[in-house]
Amino acid sequence: MNLDNLKDEEVIHLYSDSIKELKKRNIIRTKNVLGELGEYLAINFYNSHSGLPKLQTAPIGTQNVDAMSRNGERYSIKSCTTNTTGVFYGLQPKGSNIPDKQAFEYVIICQFDDDCELQRILELSWDKFLIHKHWHSRMTAWNLTITKEMVADCKVIYQK
Repeated sequence: MNLDNLKDEEVIHLYSDSIKELKKRNIIRTKNVLGELGEYLAINFYNSHSGLPKLQTAPIGTQNVDAMSRNGERYSIKSCTTNTTGVFYGLQPKGSNIPDKQAFEYVIICQFDDDCELQRILELSWDKFLIHKHWHSRMTAWNLTITKEMVADCKVIYQK
């Protein structure tokens, strides 16, 4: 589809119509398009490949948990187009001596290119998450930076 000939208002409406259609197809539930797209693709990938846990979507608003396995394992799913994930709220702040209560068993990272095409899916355990988390001072929460060292500690679920 060539968008060059469309007026600005028409392009804006395309975005709105796309959001509505993605919701109608149950691909997304909110307006967090990239985050929801990652959750949808990750859950579908896990559910359609043998040897991977079967996941179901967690209720909207469940802090740090986006999916659960049939065995009760909790998964936080983060989507990004760069090497930095969104933040994880509800954990102890930087410098705290109080150990974090385990918020999930695994982080799934869906890394996309600028065209929203899935490049890879990584899975990181809670213990490895604690090693690789970085403090985001502006957001006052933790995130992950995707480095070679972190990827070495991940299970690569999918690589384009």
